[in-house]
Amino acid sequence: MSASPTSTPSFRVLSLIPPMTQLNTPYPSTAYLTGFLRSQGVDAVQADVALALVLAFFTPEGLGKVRDCALVQSEAERSACVNYFLDHFERYQSTIAPMVAFLQGRDATLSHRIAGRGFLPEGPRFASLDVYEDDGSGDPLAWAFGALGQQDRARHLATLYLNDLADVLRDAVDSRFEFVRYAEQLAGSQATFEPLAQALGAAPTLVDTTLQALTLEVIAKHQPQLVLLSVPFPGAVYAAFRMAQTIKAHHPQIRIGLGGGFVNTELRELTEPRVFDYVDFISLDSGERPLLALLEHLQGKRNVQRLVRTFVRNEAGAVQLMNWAEPDVPFENVGTPTWDGLPLDRYLSLLDMLNPMHRLWSDGRWNKLTVAHGCYWKKCSFCDVSLDYISRYETASATTLVDRIEHIVAETGQTGFHFVDEAAPPKALKALALELLRRKVHISWWGNIRFEKTFTPELAELLAQSGCIAMSGGLEVASDRLLNLMKKGVSVEQVAQVTKGFSDAGILVHAYLMYGFPTQTVQDTVDALEYVRQLFENGCIQSGFFHRFACTVHSPVGKNPEEYGVQLVPLPNVSFAKNDIAFMDPTGTDHDTLGRGLKKAIYNYMHGIGVEQDVRAWFELPKGKCPKTTVPRQKIAKALGIF
Repeated sequence: MSASPTSTPSFRVLSLIPPMTQLNTPYPSTAYLTGFLRSQGVDAVQADVALALVLAFFTPEGLGKVRDCALVQSEAERSACVNYFLDHFERYQSTIAPMVAFLQGRDATLSHRIAGRGFLPEGPRFASLDVYEDDGSGDPLAWAFGALGQQDRARHLATLYLNDLADVLRDAVDSRFEFVRYAEQLAGSQATFEPLAQALGAAPTLVDTTLQALTLEVIAKHQPQLVLLSVPFPGAVYAAFRMAQTIKAHHPQIRIGLGGGFVNTELRELTEPRVFDYVDFISLDSGERPLLALLEHLQGKRNVQRLVRTFVRNEAGAVQLMNWAEPDVPFENVGTPTWDGLPLDRYLSLLDMLNPMHRLWSDGRWNKLTVAHGCYWKKCSFCDVSLDYISRYETASATTLVDRIEHIVAETGQTGFHFVDEAAPPKALKALALELLRRKVHISWWGNIRFEKTFTPELAELLAQSGCIAMSGGLEVASDRLLNLMKKGVSVEQVAQVTKGFSDAGILVHAYLMYGFPTQTVQDTVDALEYVRQLFENGCIQSGFFHRFACTVHSPVGKNPEEYGVQLVPLPNVSFAKNDIAFMDPTGTDHDTLGRGLKKAIYNYMHGIGVEQDVRAWFELPKGKCPKTTVPRQKIAKALGIF
């Protein structure tokens, strides 16, 4: 694609990752945007303020400030984790710097001391180790790491240590603080801007003032004319607005744009003008075309009416969507993501979960890339199939993808890739695998798919040969009746066969699971867990997670609830975020209680515990209220032809 006339050397665009996203690898949105803008000749830079915020606290000086906040509380106000932190403060302060260096991969030999359990202070989070049975060695983690898994053992203990400190930050400094879901209650599906406005107008916490200082630092370093704030989740919205507030107060001439997954799903009907006290532009869906239009506008080459999919506050003070019709930049031409400017050696490789598949989300730094834009299936009734990130399906050639992969490996020096597609298409993955093998490009990769029959054992073996180490996919509710209602396009037996093919090829498998779908009964839930138990028992899957179904206004369930046997609860007048919508299900099933049992069961299954026992044991239902499963005990084994 030829360079755009939109850019001039003096006009710099700074893309920022606001807190909180991930600690082990950069969220990829700024890498995509920066790579694309540079391909258009734009002076584009990026920074990860989310990582910077966490690292600012994980220093001896940072912990000293946390202690000062904790000491302001009365003893009666302090939580157990805060009391433990204060009692062992000197140990925390002396161990924090070497522990961070270890998690950043800069001091591997420290693992000996950490693994020995005498180096780090062990606060309340370490109680989680009590669930593991001692094998007689006096070591509750021996089953997971044995005699030689010292690095991983130490990383798990160091992660518990960090989680203890996150709890202290939440209880002593800012009640909204979490590593991922930071202040998300202020933004997710909030009908009005008022809760966020009140929080932004309140006296700043230590987290806020630290974030403000970091924001001013990065602005001073890069001197941008346009700042782009990417907010993928509700847990990044509050911090993004705090950063925008800081920029406006100190550098009012800088223009600010807001975009990302949260905007694309929740702000599509925005009418609240106060939002534009903080940002100047809010763009929907894929950012490439709206950004090119915005850059032309800011440089006087396009009037505001010709912005693309972009909200502004007009001269009358009202919110207006400018939606000049221009084609999106084809996926083949969006350029190669770049991580230039991001501190790749400072991310923390964590080990939250001992399960070998589940750990991939927090362990190690992965280059994030997409095989295709959108979803080739786009029929699932729980999904936002009406929105651009699902509905507009485009692919790039295998040659282009491997070109991008080689460029990224050369830039980062790292060969791990996570393909972050909604559902990577089997045809494209096969072509990618063949091209990787043909060009002898050696990478390790994993991604997300539909467990459809096209993924034969032969294809699974080919993908493994090309470097595939793991696959995640949606089984959702393991019930053929509900899978049909969901328009998932798969059956439980088919999922068993596909996942077994991956597992036999040495590829780890994670299943996304769901409960609380419309008309799901207690019997459906018990049967679904039995199917999942058998999938673990037969080596089809190694990991899973149960999510509570949420009805969104953009999904087929939200648009046509009568087809799914439910009635929507009317929403209040919405001027800000609109996404989740409550519904009334005539079955009256207590999904909260069932959900606790499902999550307890899946956690244990992932650690090899309780796979043989009756699934009813996991549910805390009144006696006689938990029905026996109707699924034959060897159902999955028979589907696999091994019984």
